[in-house]
Amino acid sequence: MMTERIKKLRKQSVEAVPRISMERAVIVDEVYKKYEGSVSTPVLRALVLKELMCKKELCINEGELIVGERGEKPAVTPTYPELCCHTIDDFEVMNQREKISFKVSEEAKNIQRETIIPHWEKRSMRHSILANVTDEWNSCYQAGIFTEFMEQRGPGHTVADGKIYTKGFLDFKGDIQKAIDSLDFHTDEKALDRKHQLEGMSIACDAVMILGERYSELAEEMAGKERDPIRKEELLGISKRCGRVPAHAPETFEEAIQMYWFIHLCVISELNPWDSFSPGRLDQHLNPFYMKEVDEGTMDPEKAKELLQCLWIKFNNQPAPPKVGITLKESGTYTDFANLNTGGVQADGSDGVNEVSYIILEVMDELKLLQPSSNVHISKKTPQAFLKKSLEVVRKGWGQPALYNTDAVIQEMLIAGKTVEDARCGGNSGCIETGAFGKEAYILTGYMNLPKILEITLHNGLDPMSGKKLGIETGNPETFSTYEELFEAYKKQLKHFIDIKVKGNRIIERLYATKMPVPFLSVIIDDCITKGRDYNAGGARYNTSYIQGVGIGNIADMMTSIKYNVFDKKRMSMRELLKAAKDDFVGHEDILHLVVNKTPKYGNDEDYADDIMQEIFYAYYNEVNGRPNCNGGEHRINMLPTTCHVYFGAVIGGTTDGRRANKPLADGISPSKGVDKVGPTGVIKSASKMNHLITGGTLLNQKFTPSMVEGEQGLDNLAHLVRSYFKLDGHHIQFNIISRDILLKAQENPEEYKDLIVRVAGFSDFFWNLDKALQDEIIERTEQEF
Repeated sequence: MMTERIKKLRKQSVEAVPRISMERAVIVDEVYKKYEGSVSTPVLRALVLKELMCKKELCINEGELIVGERGEKPAVTPTYPELCCHTIDDFEVMNQREKISFKVSEEAKNIQRETIIPHWEKRSMRHSILANVTDEWNSCYQAGIFTEFMEQRGPGHTVADGKIYTKGFLDFKGDIQKAIDSLDFHTDEKALDRKHQLEGMSIACDAVMILGERYSELAEEMAGKERDPIRKEELLGISKRCGRVPAHAPETFEEAIQMYWFIHLCVISELNPWDSFSPGRLDQHLNPFYMKEVDEGTMDPEKAKELLQCLWIKFNNQPAPPKVGITLKESGTYTDFANLNTGGVQADGSDGVNEVSYIILEVMDELKLLQPSSNVHISKKTPQAFLKKSLEVVRKGWGQPALYNTDAVIQEMLIAGKTVEDARCGGNSGCIETGAFGKEAYILTGYMNLPKILEITLHNGLDPMSGKKLGIETGNPETFSTYEELFEAYKKQLKHFIDIKVKGNRIIERLYATKMPVPFLSVIIDDCITKGRDYNAGGARYNTSYIQGVGIGNIADMMTSIKYNVFDKKRMSMRELLKAAKDDFVGHEDILHLVVNKTPKYGNDEDYADDIMQEIFYAYYNEVNGRPNCNGGEHRINMLPTTCHVYFGAVIGGTTDGRRANKPLADGISPSKGVDKVGPTGVIKSASKMNHLITGGTLLNQKFTPSMVEGEQGLDNLAHLVRSYFKLDGHHIQFNIISRDILLKAQENPEEYKDLIVRVAGFSDFFWNLDKALQDEIIERTEQEF
């Protein structure tokens, strides 16, 4: 059970009210005004971080053992004016909105009005992006055809690997100096650019070491005033640890955790990366420290668990910085998407489950916090005991951990060109995305609304919601004589919109490469130092740009309905079906009955619908995959929604599968709501017909009532389902174990269910934190039975 220390820290974390801090914005503004134009851009960005680490208010919470907050206190969140310069209206909305709100003081509004807006309004990346993309791109963005991850966020999606546990930042500085000394100014025309990048990285190393030194001094000062002898010793221990890390490599379990946390803070303080930053294979990184100390008699499972619980609380103290507009709609949550991988395999391919793996399961089970997102990796070599222990936590019904197929993830990376060792040492972060940890920039660029593109195809290039001609003319669908004509028209529209999206991606990539380097993040990602190139400019060993497909279940059913009812069975004409959808099926109940109840649906292991799903999937894959980005890598696809399936559904009218206007789309690769009639095995067999191995990740949600997974038999059934799906090369599966009745009660009486956590997409959230449309979508998910 939780110690009194952890109970108090957890209570402080979950009850903390998110509020906006202007501390970082003011420091950024001061540094730019002092240095811009006199130093290179990488050095300027590094000086911002260094000044922030020199001046930021430090916080050591009562009783904690791992120290450091992004803001002045838990849940205090900075702004990033160089990325998104909020208006005063934005601040008012953040302060007043019912969901995902941030308290904004009058002082903060005055600083924003008088200091930040005058300097940053037309200098932010958000402004630069919207000023440089085409009108065509902007119209598509506003219409909900696609979203853009970097509109208010920096490129994110990377994960720590083992190097940060074997090197200190003095070592990294030494590596950087060697790289500077080896520059060839005689033949390398980029030598000066590389020197500037490396100088910035060196300053960034100083920044994180300054943070450690300041915390060491603060803890020592607090110890001198502390009357409780136990807490006094704890503070002296904190001071000693922070005096060693991050300057030097950690030597103990506690130092290793503190080392990671200082790095995490600097990554998310340097910029506001989408999907935060993740520790990756934390159990494998920490286990050597743990086992050494167990052998020495200085560590035991309970002490290790308490230290890890302190780390979990630190994650939960950092709500995702505020989002507005479309960006909020695509990711309406406080969750910052730090994601831990547990289990899997080691670099040599052997089973990766260890003592710390089981401790981590206990930590997530006892704390039940939204952050960090926790997952387990299951390979063919994973002990059944570990899988069942993980599922014991899952069936408690709060949405964690998610489960990943290690063997599929490795194959995905090998197909994408990674080495075997890099693939085995990689995994998943954010929601479900695959990458080589410590070596890859795998950037999510935005969601693609696949059903919306069909809606536009069915209107010959016109968006019926906005009334704008956003697509190309591919023919009046009422004149199509075959399903193949329709599918060809859809592929042409798909190409048209992906062309627009990728063109925008390349503009945005260049803007970040030139205007917004991240020298600190570059230090810890191979091969930025050896290349002398920034993470945002192709410095990583692998550089991947992802476009996330949304609504595959819906569009599969939409296309199936047209093919089955119009062309194969000839139950109705195209005109009649489109008219019924346009009218939202009001007055067309006979057609609604046929398309909803008498038509094959994806999710039931019916080849008719599943084959069409595969055709659409490959059309999307073939159109995106392999397109070059600006950083020496390629575009790839993955299939996940965050909360974008609700937003995307809101910009689509009634659809040919019987879905009513403005209703949410299916999440991830899950079937449309309520159409999966033959149980979970039908769902996984349909979903596995998609080729997961050529993607960067797919997301599958399943929902069970608690009674279905009770007892040993229920646990075994769940374990068999996971193993079966993974044998079919499924990438990921996660569960909501909760009854519809409980969710309805929680919706009606939120105050009585404030602790209720549910799985949304690639993250969990408090049910009361979700807007009603998303709550309804979760309520309507099919309750499966074995």
